[in-house]
Amino acid sequence: MTEEEIKHRGHDSEQGYEHQDLSPNVVFAFLGGLAVAGILIYFVVWGFYDVMDAYERHHQPPQNPLVQQTEADTRVVQPDAYKKFPQPRLERNERLEINDFRLQEEQTLNSYGWVDEKAGVVRIPIEHAMQLIAQRGLSTTPRAGAIPSAEGSGASPAAQPDNGNPPKGRAKK
Repeated sequence: MTEEEIKHRGHDSEQGYEHQDLSPNVVFAFLGGLAVAGILIYFVVWGFYDVMDAYERHHQPPQNPLVQQTEADTRVVQPDAYKKFPQPRLERNERLEINDFRLQEEQTLNSYGWVDEKAGVVRIPIEHAMQLIAQRGLSTTPRAGAIPSAEGSGASPAAQPDNGNPPKGRAKK
């Protein structure tokens, strides 16, 4: 660049930085204005909600005289009001409730008890039940009402195992 171009642009080649920085007073004035604006917005929104709350209280429907009188503000829920609703209810504290449920299930899995006392059906701990099955095995005799085996059921020959011999009563083509 020529000296003429440098003078035309308004800076000298020896001048490699800006000599005038942003004043700290301007930064503090901006932050102060931001704080004042935030406080102003807070009070405007608070006043808006206060006006809306007063309007809502004024326009609450009258309560039926036959119903037990309650608090005038029907938007507030009492801590024990959830007990009035039938089961199943919404969860109030899911972590505590799931822990209670899991403890109850663990107790059921690991304890003795009656399932149906009239029929003589009992519940035993799951570990004990697995040991009994390992010792005795599962029963292979069909119970009453069970589906009969394939041989006596009249199932089609395609459903029966093929060991190379024709089914009884039929000739191989």
